[in-house]
Amino acid sequence: MFALMETARLESLHFAVDPLTGLQAIIAIHNSRLGPALGGCRYLPYADTRSAIDDVLRLAKGMSYKAALAGLQQGGGKAVIIRPAHVENRGALFEAFGRFIETLNGHYITAMDSGTSSVDMDCIAQHTQHVTSTTAEGDPSPHTAMGVFAGIRATALARLGSDNLEGLRVAIQGLGNVGYALAEQLHAAGAELLVSDLDHNRVQRAVVQLGARPVANEALLAIPCDILAPCGLGGVLSATTVSQLRCSAVAGAANNQLASADISDNLQARGILYAPDYVINAGGLIYVALKHRGKSLVAITAHLTQISRRLTEIFGHAQADKRSPARVADAIAERLLYG
Repeated sequence: MFALMETARLESLHFAVDPLTGLQAIIAIHNSRLGPALGGCRYLPYADTRSAIDDVLRLAKGMSYKAALAGLQQGGGKAVIIRPAHVENRGALFEAFGRFIETLNGHYITAMDSGTSSVDMDCIAQHTQHVTSTTAEGDPSPHTAMGVFAGIRATALARLGSDNLEGLRVAIQGLGNVGYALAEQLHAAGAELLVSDLDHNRVQRAVVQLGARPVANEALLAIPCDILAPCGLGGVLSATTVSQLRCSAVAGAANNQLASADISDNLQARGILYAPDYVINAGGLIYVALKHRGKSLVAITAHLTQISRRLTEIFGHAQADKRSPARVADAIAERLLYG
């Protein structure tokens, strides 16, 4: 276990079990140099404990990098709860998790993530103040979409010479809360939309409301476009899929878009500009972090401009050094986190 932590450069790893509610939870604090660790809580049916540990280690590191490049006074952390096969009282389980968080004395702040909701955060909040994205604080998705939209404009400027999106062909993979909100903003800016989603109803809604062109999921990655915006599952960019891309740039909301770190070099070799996912999709983190600190919506919206500025900085360094933007982003984050 200590070898895993050292490899991940993790500060601490915490486990909790509550037999009464079925809670089995793990909290990873990756780096707290810039402030208390902040990261969502996943509630998923992991195959085994090792799978849960691997997930929380990987995600905590990503949150450290995301917070650092977003200019936040937050460290990176993550929590996973292994979802039991049968739950007698979900509310009681999350209340138990809230008591677990409270024992960490503010070193970790939790938030909504895969499998959890604002209602779950409300249950946690009954036992600790170190929680955000509650019902009262609102949905961070619109702010994630706002940040991605600004990032797409910065990417278009760097790759295509203009941030005017009028007539630009953008292929959006995934029309969930963030993907659809992004599609609405791109439509308002005059972009031509190509869309796919596993949910046919979401696609039809985009066709009717936004004039989007529907594309089969398996065909979207290979379709000719200016910008590909992955907004669904992670790992979509592999050696195989990158060889099929017919776009000038990739800039989307999905987490962990690269199947492995070296895929960024494949994109670079093909002349496809990549907007590092944890930089461009930081709008949701900015929202929950600043909301938790009591900042106004005006201040939060103003902070979102950090995303396009940071991307422009990364693209400039990448061009000068002839390196992939992902490599540059990692180097900047590590300098901020480790000096």
